Amino acid sequence: MSDTAALVVRGLQKTFVEADRKLTVLDGVELTVERGARLAIVGASGSGKTTLLQLLGGLDEPTAGEVWVSGACMSTLGDAERGRLRNRALGFVYQFHHLLPEFSALENVVLPQMIAGLGRAEAKRRAMEVLSYLRVDNRADHRPGQLSGGEQQRVAIARAVANAPRLLLADEPTGNLDPTTAGHVFSALRTLVRESGLAALIATHNYALAAEMDRTVTIQDGAIVAARVE
Repeated sequence: MSDTAALVVRGLQKTFVEADRKLTVLDGVELTVERGARLAIVGASGSGKTTLLQLLGGLDEPTAGEVWVSGACMSTLGDAERGRLRNRALGFVYQFHHLLPEFSALENVVLPQMIAGLGRAEAKRRAMEVLSYLRVDNRADHRPGQLSGGEQQRVAIARAVANAPRLLLADEPTGNLDPTTAGHVFSALRTLVRESGLAALIATHNYALAAEMDRTVTIQDGAIVAARVE
């Protein structure tokens, strides 16, 4: 596999079986994301975007094919090794923020770093640094329920990048936001990705936001059918 690739996907297939019925959601997906590249995945609802991101993040098993993240093949790893790879190399942002409601914004960003083995003081310093970059450091002591939708999603982004992953996977990260707030959050995410140098793969139904990425691929009928490169 390419030494410069953050992600390599080969012949990826996912078929769900229910009773005597088979539904193939992904069929032979091929994809490479180089380090530092910003890729958007677009497609209609039900086209397989979310299923693809779950497979790329090691949250589900493919029916066939391989997913390589930072030179490691997901399918050859045990559960513990896969968990360590996710914690070390991947960051996740979802449509809903999934912040822990009983903790402050700062604590939500500190916790994954401590799970990765970082000391509390250094984790707090790094958390405040990224919260400041995303302009929500003034809300660090507030719990998620006290934040606006845009602030919640910025904190979720901060949590996703706190461990300095090599690849950020985002599934409709602005889907729950109004258009103006979505634009602000997406701009902050795009700038953070560009300046930090990590690779990013963002699934979205918003073609205008996708057009701001380096490259766009379209999923249709379970396969990548088109690509745009700037």
